[in-house]
Amino acid sequence: MRRVHDVPSLVAKAREGDPRSVARLISLVENGDPALPEVAAAMAPYAGHAQVVGLTGAPGVGKSTTTNELVRALRAAGRRVGVLAVDPSSPFTGGAILGDRVRMQEHTADRGVYIRSMSSRGRLGGLSAATPQAVRVLEGAGCDVILVETVGVGQAEVEIASLADTTLVLLAPGMGDAIQAVKAGVLEIADVFVINKADRPGADNTYRDINGMLALGERAPGEWRPRVVRAVAVRGEGLDEVVDAIGKHRAWLEGSGELRARRERRAAAEVAALALGTLRARIGDLRGGTALDDLAARVVDGKLDPYAAAAELLAGLESAVS
Repeated sequence: MRRVHDVPSLVAKAREGDPRSVARLISLVENGDPALPEVAAAMAPYAGHAQVVGLTGAPGVGKSTTTNELVRALRAAGRRVGVLAVDPSSPFTGGAILGDRVRMQEHTADRGVYIRSMSSRGRLGGLSAATPQAVRVLEGAGCDVILVETVGVGQAEVEIASLADTTLVLLAPGMGDAIQAVKAGVLEIADVFVINKADRPGADNTYRDINGMLALGERAPGEWRPRVVRAVAVRGEGLDEVVDAIGKHRAWLEGSGELRARRERRAAAEVAALALGTLRARIGDLRGGTALDDLAARVVDGKLDPYAAAAELLAGLESAVS
């Protein structure tokens, strides 16, 4: 029997800052509960008020420590903070160690901070499929700033850039030579570079390489030039400079109109993902019948090409909807 959720009550309590209600709403999001459309509709009027900051980088650069210290700095400035920390799930067991619950224990008693660890559940790109809607829940719960920490990513995981207003790419000394600094991929999405562990040998070289890479890029007049900041997050050093760089990027976003443009692209991606998810579900329903199997057999026999088969499949879906 499907459990019935009192969504209006949960939303009202979440708006008042009740962490249990926020947790239940995000759980509905993660589990794809049938009440999710009702949750999204209830949260829609509160969207767009929070600043979404993404933190990404390779494993071991200090993302969690930096996130923890950013929470401290933002709380000192009187901001209400939400944290979504995505951890990788095992491709073998499906399990995940949600380590940020351990690393950020000092903030758990602070009613102005909400921390949620999420499993990637096998999704590539550095985020969980539920992350965008979880951001909307935290916006609705009144967070001023939402920090989204990705899993430890490689060069191609750039999904965070489509979700965040400001993207921080964390680097550490000794993780590559100057050639790495000019390769395409995750370095291209940075609005702010944070060279963490800057007390280690090689930090000056990393700083120079990143600035050299930025100097090679062509920018239109008034276009944002990514900031490069040094930090030692484990000692809390350089975090004021990181917060300042985030603030300057926010001001540029608002002044240039890019904030609205980024959020429209984000909304378009969400709508497209939901529509594609519904389409996949309907195709999955067809697998229970014979339509898709018949088309596949005709392709294998050379009686139909894949494009024609796809067109026929879509025509069948359209007729089913109408």
